Amino acid sequence: MAFLSGLSAFPITPTNRDGRVDSVGLRKLISRLGAAQVHSIGLLGSTGTYIYLSREQRRRALAETLDETSGRMPVVVGVGALRTDEAVRLAQDAKALGAAAGLLAAASYTPLTDDEVFEHFSTVARESGLPIVVYDNPGTTHFHFSPALVSRLAKVGGIVAIKNPTDKSDAIKNHLAEQRRTLPEGFSIGYSGDWNAAEAMIAGADTWYSVLAGILPEVCMTIVTAAQHGDATETRRIDTALAPLWSLFKEFSSLRVVYALADLLDICSAEPPRPILPLPAPAKRRVAAALERLPSDARR
Repeated sequence: MAFLSGLSAFPITPTNRDGRVDSVGLRKLISRLGAAQVHSIGLLGSTGTYIYLSREQRRRALAETLDETSGRMPVVVGVGALRTDEAVRLAQDAKALGAAAGLLAAASYTPLTDDEVFEHFSTVARESGLPIVVYDNPGTTHFHFSPALVSRLAKVGGIVAIKNPTDKSDAIKNHLAEQRRTLPEGFSIGYSGDWNAAEAMIAGADTWYSVLAGILPEVCMTIVTAAQHGDATETRRIDTALAPLWSLFKEFSSLRVVYALADLLDICSAEPPRPILPLPAPAKRRVAAALERLPSDARR
């Protein structure tokens, strides 16, 4: 089995306007994930707004999460930063606190070359000793990992997995087959992009890195379970029930929608870090209506 597999749930990191982590709100979110028995937690990903948090606040969020989980599931934590030396320090912090792996994106203001990204990732893996998950997130970073670069990185000691984006659902099967052919055995291949993730899991991906699972973990677990049991019909049936949320994710961004869901479900009241604004009232009412239309067992 791959190092990471199944459902990796990515919660928001509730904070106040000064960026201070809301420990109570974060623990409530993590408790829901534990109760649903997700396979891993993706802390401080893009949904967890890692890039907006200081090193101190990242340490606090990870410490609170690890304390709440008590070792029941692995925690993969975002260690991305603009500077390589800072990413190394963040990865060292994560290893010292007990994270299972670090999630590293090619974040930069100046566009990066493949060689620069290779050195960045290799240095973080080597100098931190923390297993690293390659985070290919071109919608945010504007850098796309080519097959050749992924193949190079997969040969670096300590780089153990990749979190791929999804675009066209009908292209996932071929993309996954190509990565299986070129990457080492045991290298975990996973996908984000919630509205296409059911097809990725049906195709045999190791991991679904899910935004929705960070707030509604149980229904996402049913999708993964059905896919792992080879029941494509049931996987697609559950996924179709979530179509109203997928539409809102695409229209407003999954980040803004899950902040609204956290409030509507009375888990915590938080706003995304400025300059990102919460959804305006009309959009939030649409999220509430979509939530109400979900089957009752999909609202947990």
